Amino acid sequence: MRILVTGAAGFIGSNLVDRLLAAGHGVAGFDNLSTGFLEFLDSASMSSRFRLVRGDLLDPAAIAAALDDVELVFHLAANADVRFGVERPRIDLEQNTIATSNLLEAMRTRGVRRIGFASTGSIYGEAAVIPTPEDAPFPIQTSLYGASKLAAEGLIEAYCEAFGFQAHIFRFVSILGERYKHGHVLDFYRQLAEHPDRLRVLGNGRQRKSYLYVQDCVDAILLATEKASARVNIFNLGTDEYCAVDDSIGWICEELGVRPEISYSGGDRGWIGDNPFIYLDCARIRALGWRPRYSIREGIVRTVRFLAENREIARRFA
Repeated sequence: MRILVTGAAGFIGSNLVDRLLAAGHGVAGFDNLSTGFLEFLDSASMSSRFRLVRGDLLDPAAIAAALDDVELVFHLAANADVRFGVERPRIDLEQNTIATSNLLEAMRTRGVRRIGFASTGSIYGEAAVIPTPEDAPFPIQTSLYGASKLAAEGLIEAYCEAFGFQAHIFRFVSILGERYKHGHVLDFYRQLAEHPDRLRVLGNGRQRKSYLYVQDCVDAILLATEKASARVNIFNLGTDEYCAVDDSIGWICEELGVRPEISYSGGDRGWIGDNPFIYLDCARIRALGWRPRYSIREGIVRTVRFLAENREIARRFA
């Protein structure tokens, strides 16, 4: 099968590209390299079944050119950092919602009708039901990022109804693992590498979150795309556990062999739009036979080891 992956040089995208090539597919990677890294595609670039298209989803002509002979699109390109939405309010609209609209229209005109979409558990806002299922009561949005992803979901669902698309929508918890390049583990690692005696934490350390190891995430994406056959298929992806930020700090410090003095700021959350408790009900994807292989602790430790082994790359991550 010929597959297009947007955001191919990113964290999840590059891992997905590698897995698709290993399964024998032809893969076109699409990325503007604004936050992606060519190094993440070193392995893929050695394959004759891979080509990289440098382009922007805000450029319709570039998207259309990338869709030649494509049968399925995995759409992972996005502004993925919730924290900075209030500083640059248009970035989520442009990179998450408008970019998705452009991609869908290019797919329609080129006759491509299958899409897998990387959404987010942030669309549930501060959920009233914990753990939160896919059919939870419609939430009040608390972040521009979550709102932009929910809008993109709506566009995808509308294209499924109007133009016969098939969609697999994946609402992730935070993803960890090799090629990880933003989030609390990187923030804490960078601080402790610079000054191992002290650590600054946004929030009170008691925020509770679920996390998922990247290869477990890719396993779920591939399984759902193969087995779920409805017109619109929506799946939460996460582990059956959560941890407090303080738990994560303990595991990171243990791995690095440090005992810093910890200071907290910001109250019960780290930034505007940060939800203090995110824990998703993942029974729907479990029903297809998927189970995560790695615990949250194992995912965090693997991420710290990746950062320690790739310090030059880690220093470039914003």
